[in-house]
Amino acid sequence: MPLPEIAIIGRPNVGKSTLLNAMVGRRVSIVDPTAGTTRDRVTARVTVGKRTFEAVDTGGIGIVDERNLAMHVEEQIALAIERAAKIAFVVDAIDGLTPLDIEVAKRLRRSKKQIILIANKCEGSVSKHNLSEFYKLGFNDPFAVSARDGTGIANLLDEIADGLPIEDPENEPELKVAIVGKRNAGKSTFVNALAREERVIVNEIPGTTRDAVDVEFTHKGRRFLAIDTAGLRRKKSLESGIEFFSMKRAESAIRRADVVLLMFDCSVDLSIVDKDLARFCMDEFKPVVIVANKWDLAEEKGLTLENYRKYLGEKLTNLAFAPIVATSSGNRERVYEAIELARDLHRQAGIRVPTGVFNRALEAAIDKQFPSHGMLAKLYYGTQAAVYPPTFVLFVNDDKLFDREYERYLANRFRESFECHEIPLRIFFRKREKVVLPTDEHQVAKPKLIRPKTRATSGRKPRG
Repeated sequence: MPLPEIAIIGRPNVGKSTLLNAMVGRRVSIVDPTAGTTRDRVTARVTVGKRTFEAVDTGGIGIVDERNLAMHVEEQIALAIERAAKIAFVVDAIDGLTPLDIEVAKRLRRSKKQIILIANKCEGSVSKHNLSEFYKLGFNDPFAVSARDGTGIANLLDEIADGLPIEDPENEPELKVAIVGKRNAGKSTFVNALAREERVIVNEIPGTTRDAVDVEFTHKGRRFLAIDTAGLRRKKSLESGIEFFSMKRAESAIRRADVVLLMFDCSVDLSIVDKDLARFCMDEFKPVVIVANKWDLAEEKGLTLENYRKYLGEKLTNLAFAPIVATSSGNRERVYEAIELARDLHRQAGIRVPTGVFNRALEAAIDKQFPSHGMLAKLYYGTQAAVYPPTFVLFVNDDKLFDREYERYLANRFRESFECHEIPLRIFFRKREKVVLPTDEHQVAKPKLIRPKTRATSGRKPRG
């Protein structure tokens, strides 16, 4: 059952995005003095006691957008009003009542929805006399809040949650996927295809999406969360604070996602931004599905999936293990295949390897290749420390003798040995200060010094 939606509506610059962030308790919407910063319906879950709802931030009614997106913004506002269980109507206590507030009130009154009037920017010693003006709108007593300082937010949330259905604990999405890529890769079109509706604005103008927009959708009876992110470009090309915060929102989306769908426009060559995004995903150890989008255009140029796979392998060596799916989001082709791959990667990221099984795989790996420091390096044993991502700790005599190249080698061997062929693995080399026996019942009775078997016949006595 979908969560009830609370639409946050008002004219530009009354603090709607700041209010959403205050309600959620974290920065979801980008806040900027520039009118028209918010364009899409930006949503976030809010839980009050046993009740959960989706707060929906919208663009300002009456905005004049220099990029001719006003019509699209209005369409998103209309959808938010239509789907809302309640409407949070925000006005500015400092500016007082304006003609545009009156026009917004008339529009909301026609919706026949429950309206909660919120007078924002009531911080510090702001006089309350301005609030009396808002009674002319014909709604409830205005809730005096300061979204910036958090004043009055708790009482407002209680009022919003009152009468909403109690949340079903099984209503949480099964998987969170972040869709990231450079500008005009087709991310918003892809998200709309998943949601089966025009959930985010799609326009040929680069940079249309600014916020990271959460979109819940269902597939085969399961609930998922797709996070549409702003299209990125090189840092030195950022034109404004809005673009900077869009980039930060995209990075945050990668961190909180279970799986990343890294989208490329496969009809053009990879860019520096594409490579930087791939590197960031690996730095965060996130499972990645490479989405080769606009495949219909690439096929017209004679590109085959095998050739593109080889091309990516040469350009993105750090993602050589990641699966690839060719999509045409405009035609909704194979978009759900990407979701099925994401589900499988999430399963792989939760794998647990018994200590005994892990150490046998470790011994087999170093029989084939030992650290370049040779007899100086001693590797005693290893164990798994965590999942999501699978994290392994290897106890050694000196962690400085084991470099990143050897770490990558071991990760490749472990992917071959365990059911996690397509995800990044995290490996730590830890200096063993004293003998600590693992508790796993499969482990040998005492730590043993693991050496490559080829060294046993070298005729040389090991040092150390």
